[in-house]
Amino acid sequence: MTEKVLVIGAGIGGLCTALMLAPSGREIVLLERDGPLETADPDELFRSWKRNGVAHVRQSHAFLARLRSIMKQEHPALLDQLLANGVRELPFEMMLTQAQQQSYRAAATDEELTIVTSRRTTLEMTMRRYVETLSNVELRCGFKVRRLLTRKDDDGVIDVRGVAGEWNGEPATLHADVVVDASGKGGSSIRQLMDEGARIHEESESAGILYFTRHYRLLPGQGEPDRHANPPASGDLGYLKFGIFPGDNGNFSVTIAIPEVESVLRQAIADPEIFHAVTLQLPGLQPWTNATRAEPTSRVIGMGDLVSRWRDLVVDGKAAARGYFALGDTLVRTNPLYGRGCSFAAVSAQALRQVLDADADPTARALAFHQAIHTELLPYYLNQRQQDRSAIKRARRALVPNARTPFKARMTTSFVEDGIRIALRSDVRLMREAMRGFHMLEHPDQWLRKPRNLAGVLYYWARGKRLNAAAYPPEPGPGREAMMHALGLDHRADMDLATRETTLAA
Repeated sequence: MTEKVLVIGAGIGGLCTALMLAPSGREIVLLERDGPLETADPDELFRSWKRNGVAHVRQSHAFLARLRSIMKQEHPALLDQLLANGVRELPFEMMLTQAQQQSYRAAATDEELTIVTSRRTTLEMTMRRYVETLSNVELRCGFKVRRLLTRKDDDGVIDVRGVAGEWNGEPATLHADVVVDASGKGGSSIRQLMDEGARIHEESESAGILYFTRHYRLLPGQGEPDRHANPPASGDLGYLKFGIFPGDNGNFSVTIAIPEVESVLRQAIADPEIFHAVTLQLPGLQPWTNATRAEPTSRVIGMGDLVSRWRDLVVDGKAAARGYFALGDTLVRTNPLYGRGCSFAAVSAQALRQVLDADADPTARALAFHQAIHTELLPYYLNQRQQDRSAIKRARRALVPNARTPFKARMTTSFVEDGIRIALRSDVRLMREAMRGFHMLEHPDQWLRKPRNLAGVLYYWARGKRLNAAAYPPEPGPGREAMMHALGLDHRADMDLATRETTLAA
């Protein structure tokens, strides 16, 4: 008998689930609360697609090399269709500095480090249209899942047997062997299980930052600026981070991330004129956004409620539920700084297929999936969470005049900025090694644990700033006070508040 799988949500997580499970021959039904696609034109879709279930659909997106690799292995025709729709591939070579470019010699593994970048709407449209061609996959748009169909056994474990809700306004109940929850950060199904007493462990903390994105289009006859130019088109000034995301069909987006403690700047930057003025103050962005190169095509799109969140559906070796699997933002969330959310979903979906194929026992499946998620995702979650904590401290110190930085923090900063960063900007081999961790092809810290790589970093760190001078990039932008002055904002307001809070804490 063919196993039936219900997938809640047809965003990236749900679509990845369908892509990974389809080759197994199972009957797969995707349940999507929003309406169907109404156009195949990428520009019209970007303007008009209402994705109430995906609030971040117009934020900047990129598929890391791990996700591209999964696509290429599992569904090469999908990758071809993405490229045909204008989606971009950025190879490893484009990540190198101008100096590294001159001596670069391609290695056999460099192709594995290619990323895919585009407007999210184009990515999702192409994936959805491809999934709809798969013979054992059905997509039901307009289906609102209201609750899971559950039964609790004597041991307190909850069996999930399907869903109940409305389909195009009519009551609907669906039964299934497996329910996959890819409903995203706002999904209520996993909360229902928790309310019913399921032993689900959850931890979360703020990422301490907010994101603001605006989309632009290159003017007729204009091409993209040199991505290897100095200063680069991405950077971290402490009081803000910024980056360019090349998109499809002559479009690109600019994302500026502001720490939560920068209340004046993060409130002001939602104004399109302020946002644009910030881009013109940043030497790496100005060549992209100036009036002779491009024009804005969207408002400023904010994204808050950024938290690191990890959920375990197995606690002390006991499964909380059977027949239910959560993935994507429903299960794990991180700061989107490194764009790992989509890759997390794809890796989880691939792991789920392996688990379902390996064992038919519901309890064994739950335990195996839990172990797979810990192995595949936990190192990246912990890595990003630690970086968030460090960034929050740095942002707070920047607001306190003459704030004392502990010796350990100064040494750590020096090792990263004067050791790791300079080594990666100087040595192509080290950059190649580090990118494997960044792109989830191996443990994020594995490259630095290798004696040869650590020795290379220590070599550049020991050389000192004078001998490494050529490897340092120009300052990515003005200091905080100069930027605030250029924007006509009060640079003292948040500083005064931070100073008072620091004094009270002492």
